[in-house]
Amino acid sequence: VQLQASGGGLVQPGMSLRLSCKLSGGYLDYFAIAWFRQDPGTERRGVSCIGISDGNTYYTDFAKGRFAVSRDNAKNTVYLQMNDLQPEDTAVYYCAKWSYGHASDWGQGTQVTVSS
Repeated sequence: VQLQASGGGLVQPGMSLRLSCKLSGGYLDYFAIAWFRQDPGTERRGVSCIGISDGNTYYTDFAKGRFAVSRDNAKNTVYLQMNDLQPEDTAVYYCAKWSYGHASDWGQGTQVTVSS
């Protein structure tokens, strides 16, 4: 199983981005997926998680109310809609399989830069 995050870019404060996490080599139906981000020189931090069903979602405090995670099992893809982006959201965003409190099968990250 491989995961690949994409959709990052350079945006101005207040704008939105939608990240995608594409799973290959397996079926997304069986996995919970988590999003993380990492600033230069800091540890990777959790952002959001979606369980096997759309009803089970989790957000860290800074993501609540601004970010929304969803999944399309037919496309083997999980999305992270990020609204009202701020400079402090600048980071490399990663997705990973999430199981019993552990992340695995990290994909390559996608850079999000928020700057005026």
